[in-house]
Amino acid sequence: METLQTELKQQAENFGARFFGAADLAPAKDFIVDQGGAFLAEYPRAISVGISLHDGIMDQLPRHKEIPVAKTYIYLYDTANATLNRIAYRLSAALSKAGYQALQIPASQYINDEKVIGLFSQKLAAHLAGLGWIGPSCLLVTPEVGPRVRWVTILTDAPLETGTPMDNQCGDCNLCVENCPPKAFTGRPFDPAEPRDLRFKVQRCIDYRKHLYEKVTGARTCGMCLYICPFGCKDN
Repeated sequence: METLQTELKQQAENFGARFFGAADLAPAKDFIVDQGGAFLAEYPRAISVGISLHDGIMDQLPRHKEIPVAKTYIYLYDTANATLNRIAYRLSAALSKAGYQALQIPASQYINDEKVIGLFSQKLAAHLAGLGWIGPSCLLVTPEVGPRVRWVTILTDAPLETGTPMDNQCGDCNLCVENCPPKAFTGRPFDPAEPRDLRFKVQRCIDYRKHLYEKVTGARTCGMCLYICPFGCKDN
């Protein structure tokens, strides 16, 4: 099993992944079933894979109301998601070949557009795999590059060695809350037992990005919560 896990990690890194980890899903089973359905309980493990978003455009996000910045970010975002999906497809095939079940959770896919939730939480998998913690912005924050990461997940029954969830390292920092243009974050610390609405007023975010798309840049680009985090932004 160690050999399989090493091979999967190597494959992911060969195609551009910076982050790789495995998570034990047992602590979050009820949440996972409530969000995506009972069939997800068949998978006791998750593989989390992350790709860093390049600083060259991320550092320009304070200028997200300018068309060149907004549309270049969208291109980066879409390219990262497509790359992650290709990596996940390959890892899923490798798991199947080794005799295990595998279910790829596509990067950036919603099953409920109104609530903006997917079949399974990519951030949850990354957190349980020990790759980061959930900050006040409801984003997964890594020690290495903050929230400047896109994620993809593969659910599996392979008995992989799992990571240990990290403690929150944001401390008293509230920069993501203070710098959100539509004031979508309440600043309430992450608590897995509480609904997301207590921390994130998602409709405010949707409305602001819709305004940018329709009236300003033709792109739903903001990303200030990604930019401002001191773990990723060298200026903070």
